[in-house]
Amino acid sequence: MWLMTDFGFFSIVKKEGEQNLTVRARVKRDLLELKRRYLPGLGAIEETEYADYRYRVRVPREVFAEALTAIALDIDYPNFKNSVAKKQGKGRARAYGDVWQRLYGLQAGDGA
Repeated sequence: MWLMTDFGFFSIVKKEGEQNLTVRARVKRDLLELKRRYLPGLGAIEETEYADYRYRVRVPREVFAEALTAIALDIDYPNFKNSVAKKQGKGRARAYGDVWQRLYGLQAGDGA
């Protein structure tokens, strides 16, 4: 699952043979903010310099599900991209906007 929030971008997967979920990020600050706001008991952030997601942590599925609930309950903005620009800057908002534009092609019939 990809999770784009106004405080970070995450890729969440379940690695084969592991019970916990792996939450990955390209920007360490994103995981630090996730930990600060929603997962204070999160373990150490691992760094793999040449991985497609450089930073990652492992978290029990139930704990992450509770965090997702809290994230949803904290939504307080009428426009996501404007909230991203305000909280993370215009560069991050542009990056999210690029993803939005590509996905818009699905709606417009440009993609499958």
